[in-house]
Amino acid sequence: MKYTVKYHLEQFEGISAALQGYTKNCVISFLDLYQKVKRNFPEVKMVSKEQRKYLGQRMTRIATEHKMILRPCGEGTELAAFGADCNGCMTQQIYENAIHMSLDMPKKQSLRKECACYLGNDIGAYNSRPHMCKYCYANYNEKSVLLNRINHNPKSAFLIGDDMPNDKVHKAVQKTGNSG
Repeated sequence: MKYTVKYHLEQFEGISAALQGYTKNCVISFLDLYQKVKRNFPEVKMVSKEQRKYLGQRMTRIATEHKMILRPCGEGTELAAFGADCNGCMTQQIYENAIHMSLDMPKKQSLRKECACYLGNDIGAYNSRPHMCKYCYANYNEKSVLLNRINHNPKSAFLIGDDMPNDKVHKAVQKTGNSG
């Protein structure tokens, strides 16, 4: 089997070494077995609690050695005991640290109870990922992806195809402010 725990740790070490000095945050997540994933990837196995802890402990150590913070995404707090920051991977504090200023942000509602991130929105369109990763929750099946790829218009403002008679397009007001 190619994708062993050892393989993942070796790959993580290599990626961490290559990114040292270029990033401060490393976000990880373990595979979620959505029904679509089970259907598209029948040989997939759940990552056990013991494996998550083992990987999390070692990945936290590797990240720390390379001057990064390991931030599990939607994984609860079980890796906090090893030094991982389980407070969210895209929090208001992280945004403010990145842009070196305070933000006056409205209250938010999490999309999922596991997610502590401020902006928890998917970007993209379902059934449009041409790489066909078996673990991707965004693809229902290959036939739908192929149809959407055929309908893709790179000159359109839409992700897939063009505007249709029943589409409703809303203009989103964007505001910027300088508080702090």
